[in-house]
Amino acid sequence: MTDSTEESKLKIVMFPWLAFGHLIPYMNLSNELAKRGHKISFLLPKNAEIRLQKLNLYPNLIKLHKLTIPHVDGLPYGAETTADVHRSLESLLATAFDELYDEIKSFLQNLKPHFVFFNFAYWIPDLAREIGGIKTLFYTVFCPAVACISFIRSPDKAIFMASTAAELVKPPPGYPSTTVVLHECEAKLLSFLFHEYGKGVTMYERLKTGLTRCNAIAMKSCREIEGAFCDYIATQFEKPVLYTGPVISESKKEPLEEHGLSNWLEKFKPGSVVFCAFGSQLILKKEQFQELVLGFELTELPFLLVVKPPQGTNSVEEALPEGFKQRVQEKGLILDCWVPQLEILRHKSVGCFVTHCGYGSMWESLALCDCQLVLLPRPIDHIFNARLMEKELKVGVEVEKDENDLFTKENLCKALKCVMDKDSQIGCLVKENHKKWKELLSSPGFMSNYIDNFIQDLHELLVEKT
Repeated sequence: MTDSTEESKLKIVMFPWLAFGHLIPYMNLSNELAKRGHKISFLLPKNAEIRLQKLNLYPNLIKLHKLTIPHVDGLPYGAETTADVHRSLESLLATAFDELYDEIKSFLQNLKPHFVFFNFAYWIPDLAREIGGIKTLFYTVFCPAVACISFIRSPDKAIFMASTAAELVKPPPGYPSTTVVLHECEAKLLSFLFHEYGKGVTMYERLKTGLTRCNAIAMKSCREIEGAFCDYIATQFEKPVLYTGPVISESKKEPLEEHGLSNWLEKFKPGSVVFCAFGSQLILKKEQFQELVLGFELTELPFLLVVKPPQGTNSVEEALPEGFKQRVQEKGLILDCWVPQLEILRHKSVGCFVTHCGYGSMWESLALCDCQLVLLPRPIDHIFNARLMEKELKVGVEVEKDENDLFTKENLCKALKCVMDKDSQIGCLVKENHKKWKELLSSPGFMSNYIDNFIQDLHELLVEKT
């Protein structure tokens, strides 16, 4: 722990990418730093302020600085976060983000902070050096394995296009795992590296530049779980990798009365309900949505599904298979709205969590709940989280997919039965392993020690010459 004198307090600027999946983890870390007396200036778009304000536990130390996101032709007026635009327009949002350069430069010149934490703003390290006296930390909110596989490779698009699927999914030399890898049917997902993400810059260039030019890389992780991947990154980028720990936000007791959730869950035996939630960004195709709900029906278990309407539909209800609603009305509840995920996971009736394996959900499910885990990842970073959880930590079962990267109702049912059947050996194994990791992650002092050591690392970085 750093001493409490005013001189030891840090001035930090947080400048995350314009997505709530980035803004919220940055705010969670800001709360932990402010709790220890450090001052945070948090840069965010105007329309994100209301939501972030609610999460700001130390408003006297965390000051929200609202940015006016410039309008770019092709973007809807008023679009300021990825929640406001279709995925196909995110590159234009990145262009608008980069046009904040002059405003950010002026802000940093006036404030002269000790550190800027960033991720997608690849121009921050050079800007900080130009101003002088400011250190930069690339704070990642995705799993280290993604950086290992994606950004420690040739950036040559021609080589990529000429490569076979087997060549593309082969990890770089020295990669520390044989199991946290992509399958050949997932090779096409790596093409995101060469998509333009902003004017004249690819996703690869944006993130690789930031990782290469920053003073240090900070990971929302812990050595016990992802240390081998972080060590590999430190070696490859030849710079310090600092751990913040999982930084899980302090849980608020959210009521389950809304949508009749409390009464509905109380109807079922302890540990019998399957809960499935896919986050706000993941939207399934109609065919996959139907396989999902039919897979739940096949298990004959009660289920609660929280999901967005499938692509090309206006509501969840219109996408349901014929006769499905009538068949499952006693034990199936499907919602398209925000729900208090953690409170549901902790309810005595819930025995299984079918998760999309977002990084935040991964840590929450590992550290804060006792449910069995069934893994159904979609974007590339979520796939690595799923492989880590199934193959390395052995805390869950991933749903098998075919050569087209699609799952069937039978394979979903098989994974659910595998963890939910009382006599299943695999079910017992993952339950035991989950219990072990939960005990570690939730042990007294585990999370706070990581933050204290992280702050110590920041002080040591300050005295190093740039």
